[in-house]
Amino acid sequence: MRVIRDQEFGGERPLYASHDLRLENVTIHIGESSIKESSNIEAENCRFEGKYVFWETDGCKVNNCYFAESARSSLWYSRNCRMTNCKVDAPKLFRRMDGIYVENTNFPNGEQYLWDCKNIELKNVRIDNCDYAFMHCENIKISHYHQEGNYAFQYAKNVEIHDAVINSKDSFWESENVTIYDSEVDGEYLAWYGKNIRLVRCHLTGEQLLCYVDGLILEDCTFGEDANLILEYSTVNGTIKGNVHSIKNPTSGTVIVEGKVGELIWDENQKAPADAKVIIQNSP
Repeated sequence: MRVIRDQEFGGERPLYASHDLRLENVTIHIGESSIKESSNIEAENCRFEGKYVFWETDGCKVNNCYFAESARSSLWYSRNCRMTNCKVDAPKLFRRMDGIYVENTNFPNGEQYLWDCKNIELKNVRIDNCDYAFMHCENIKISHYHQEGNYAFQYAKNVEIHDAVINSKDSFWESENVTIYDSEVDGEYLAWYGKNIRLVRCHLTGEQLLCYVDGLILEDCTFGEDANLILEYSTVNGTIKGNVHSIKNPTSGTVIVEGKVGELIWDENQKAPADAKVIIQNSP
C-alpha cells in the first residue's frame, strides 16, 4: 500500500482514481472530488475541506479525521466504508451507498444524512439537525445512538435499534420491519402507516403515536403524559406498563394496559374487523 504523509492537496481531483493508498496527516483543501473513483483507501488524522471526497469509492477506512462544513456530500455512491472516531461538520453525507460502518462519531450538522443506503451499522453515534435522515434506507443496525431532528427513518426497511434516544417528529413513517429495544422515542405521528413494528421496553412520547400500523407489537412499553389518541386504526398486540392518556379505535389485536387509561374511545369510525380488545388492569 502506497503511503502519503504530511502533505496538502487542493483543487479538483488531486488523488483521482487512487488505489491501495494510505493517507496520514494529509489535508485536502477546497476543491472537488479529491479521491473519486478509488478503492482500498485508508485515512488517518486527515482533514477534508473540499466536497465530494469519497465518490464512487470501493473500500475506505477513515479514522480520527475531520470533515469541515465545506466538505458537504463527501461520501456518495460508495461501498464498504468505515468511519471511526471522527469529527464531522459536513452536511448531506452518505447517499446511495452500500456498506456503512460508523462508530464513536458525532455529526452536529446532519441535514439529509443517509438517503437510499443499505447495510448500515452505527455504534455510539450522535446526529443533530438531522432532518430526513435514513430516507429509503434498509438493513440498519444501531446501538447507543442519539438523534435530534425530524422525519427520520421514513420508508426505511429492516431496522434494529438498541439503547437510543430519538427526538423526531414523523419518524418511521411508512417504515417496515422495525424493532426498537430499550429506547426513548419522542415526536408526533410515530410510525404512521408502518408495517411490522416492534417496540420493546421503550418510552414513547408525543401526540397520536402508532396509528395506521399493520402488525404492531408493544412489549412492556411506557407512554408519556402527552401521548394521546394512540393506536388509531392499528392492528396491535402487547403490553403497556403505566398510564395512558387516551387510546382511540385500534382495529384488531389485544392490548393489556397495566395502569390507567384516561380515555378509551370506540366510535362509529372504527375500521373492520373492529374486534380489538383493550384490557385495563388497575383501572380507577
